[in-house]
Amino acid sequence: MMGTKRIRIIGAGAMGRGIAQIAVVAGFAVELTDVSDDAVTAGLDFVGTMLRRSVEKGQRTAQEADAALARLERGASPTAAADDVDLVIEAVVENLEVKQALFAQLEKAVPGAVLASNTSSLPITTIASALHEPSRLLGMHFFNPVPLMKLVEVIPGLRTDPDAVATALRFVEAVGHRPVVATDTPGFLVNHIGRALPTEALTLLSEQVASEVDIDRIVRDTLGLKMGPFELMDLTGLDVSHPVMEIVSSGFYGDPRLRPSALAAVRVAAGLLGRKTGAGFYRYVDGRQQVPPEPTLNPDAAATRIYVHDHPEFAAVLRAGGADVVDKPTADSVTVVLPVGEPTYRTAARAGLDASRTVGIDPLSIAGTRLTVTVPARLDPEAGRAALGVLAATGRAVTVTADGPAPVAQRVLASIVNLACAIAEQGIGRPDDIDVAARSGLGYPSGPLELGEAHGPTVVLRILDGLLDYTDDPRYRASRWLRERAEQGMSLRDSGTRPEQLFD
Repeated sequence: MMGTKRIRIIGAGAMGRGIAQIAVVAGFAVELTDVSDDAVTAGLDFVGTMLRRSVEKGQRTAQEADAALARLERGASPTAAADDVDLVIEAVVENLEVKQALFAQLEKAVPGAVLASNTSSLPITTIASALHEPSRLLGMHFFNPVPLMKLVEVIPGLRTDPDAVATALRFVEAVGHRPVVATDTPGFLVNHIGRALPTEALTLLSEQVASEVDIDRIVRDTLGLKMGPFELMDLTGLDVSHPVMEIVSSGFYGDPRLRPSALAAVRVAAGLLGRKTGAGFYRYVDGRQQVPPEPTLNPDAAATRIYVHDHPEFAAVLRAGGADVVDKPTADSVTVVLPVGEPTYRTAARAGLDASRTVGIDPLSIAGTRLTVTVPARLDPEAGRAALGVLAATGRAVTVTADGPAPVAQRVLASIVNLACAIAEQGIGRPDDIDVAARSGLGYPSGPLELGEAHGPTVVLRILDGLLDYTDDPRYRASRWLRERAEQGMSLRDSGTRPEQLFD
């Protein structure tokens, strides 16, 4: 890589040793340093073990592994003077004072090096404020485990030299990872994008719309995410994820879209942190998640006649399952409505239907393997049970939720897409980088802007406008980015024409 040959890594823990591993494999000479000699020894041993294991797996030859290990050495000390170090990557404790003191020494010790912090949350501009030359410092946020997580956030501070950014980008690409440039704002890009899913899930839970396990099932089966929000928080640890929610929320001065939940705070106080404590939103026995069984339903296509309001496609699904689908509601039929951005009872009322004999089906769920049923407060239980029998006869799993301001998947979808649009609007990340960050850093099957495109920007906007109208909660205020593109038929990934483009 042009201009960079020798790298110093400070901090030989999980992040530092991971960065060292990918750097030596890519051909860089690496000094691994730490305030603890034992930590350096363990880090060197770890990299050696990983490279030998990669030979056993046929990923590289023994000669290639030996050559990579020859490029890795024990550094004299984190702040040793050197004229031949081109890039320093700091991966020490997340403490502002510690990082500032370290970089203040480094700018004198390695005068020719670009300085990078692997911080996941501390402001780069604030760290750099302790330096005489803040232009040399930027953020380079890797994700754990470094060799497998191919994303790196590159975060310039307000005074970072563009040449330093270019050096960081070239390095990230040289080690085979994907860089995304993020603005120096709370949570940077990945942790900011990732706030929409857990905060909306916790809001749903606090409203008693659905249980943790049912929300997780809906998010996986309807939106296609690999993990539901509650099993994800249990995996991360609520002692980690809740403070991130608080940091990002306070950093944006209480933006309602980022609002944390009191439910999470009290669980942290109770020590219900997730897998690490054996109990969180789920219980864990010998490390295995204990998932409550789904309620037993008795499929019965003949349990009741069904009227499907204004959705012939779903009527055809029920007929294929053997249901008696009628052309208009009768005294002994149950009506199915498919609400978008509003409660089931309101959809029924607008159509002049009897809410006591009406259930809702989230239209987002009808193409998948799980139907989400919403139950109005006035529903006749006997009619509801009969409807569930007919729905179960389609051969799909059925999840039953309360009749909230909109169906569960719609609220989660709209929150994820809207926050990503707000991030694009504020210039925190470019549209393509936002999607890459979500896929690579959060494990989403598609980026949030791609997700919005798949369901349709006008549909997402309709959901948000309905939620805002019903709840009067500014959490659901649609971003200008989303509204402009939905109303003008533009892609959510289209940055559009900017004023500066009109000038040469």
